[in-house]
Amino acid sequence: PATRGYMGEKRVKTETGDSELRAFTRAVLNDLYALEKMLEGGLLEADVSRIGAEQEMFLVDSAMRPAPLAMEVIAAANDPRLTTEIGRFNLEANLTPLALDGDCLSKLEAELHDLIGIVKSTMRQFDGGVVLCGILPTIQKSDLVEQYLTPGPRYAQLNRVLTALHGDDRIVHIKGLDEIRLHLHDTFIEFCNTSFQIHLQVPVAKFTQYYNWAQAITAPVLASAVNSPILLAHRLWHETRLALFQQSVDERGPASQERSRPARVTFGHNWIDDSILDIFHEDVARFRIILTRELEEDSLDVLKRGEIPNLYAWRMHNGTVWRWNRACYGIMNGVPSLRIEARFLPAGPTVADEIA
Repeated sequence: PATRGYMGEKRVKTETGDSELRAFTRAVLNDLYALEKMLEGGLLEADVSRIGAEQEMFLVDSAMRPAPLAMEVIAAANDPRLTTEIGRFNLEANLTPLALDGDCLSKLEAELHDLIGIVKSTMRQFDGGVVLCGILPTIQKSDLVEQYLTPGPRYAQLNRVLTALHGDDRIVHIKGLDEIRLHLHDTFIEFCNTSFQIHLQVPVAKFTQYYNWAQAITAPVLASAVNSPILLAHRLWHETRLALFQQSVDERGPASQERSRPARVTFGHNWIDDSILDIFHEDVARFRIILTRELEEDSLDVLKRGEIPNLYAWRMHNGTVWRWNRACYGIMNGVPSLRIEARFLPAGPTVADEIA
């Protein structure tokens, strides 16, 4: 679906040699150059504004404890808008992109109620339910284990590569009203997080202006939406999810953190002056490639044929640099476009809150 930010691309390689990694790196750079030519040539959708969203949620049992039933719920519901997330007790729903005008927010709200209702109805078959919140307060450390990792190469490969790069003594240290310090050997604490991610396609000529505004309003919007104060029975930040996500997928070991190497989970550090391409180039230069996939096209050859490239390689890499406001490329009805994915909002606590 057009709303997906390639965070969820499942078709990844689990074994990559040096030559394959070099080839994939060239493909990422080719894709970036192709995107630059598309911007220069006016090939991206220019004047249409659209809104879409991804709704993540927790599946719970009758005692409000995590219920690792995502695969079963997706099979039983049989709705293409539902997909997996990293944990077996997490579920994601992709909403239909809508033109940003008229009653689009009412339509978005109605579809959210519909999708959550489908999941709730399906969960009743398993004597369970659905909770919308940034961090489920009933999660225990015993839930953060490999058996609750969603099966599939992407999730296993992310855990393997990030753990290998960081080292297997991952420290999660957060101070709030209480203080928590965990020593972990994997990334499975990411199961704790769910969010409500808003996608906004904006006029391409004003993309830089819109992106800077998105950055400017992030703090006050987040301040009105926080709902994740408890992690493993510890009272921490009002929105603990932010710190938890950064630390749970950090590829930097302690030495790299002390040298202030940039983190893959980032808000950024400057306004965009000229072009969103500045961020894309920065992300390719700063962050190593951690996931690869089969190369299905040469994006520059596709452009030469007068067709629209999918930019699979660059989108894969872009999906592993977790900016809180992330610029994404997509194709809808055969027309390419750029959109801003706001990733900082927690799920819930109600649909009305999210629409507001």
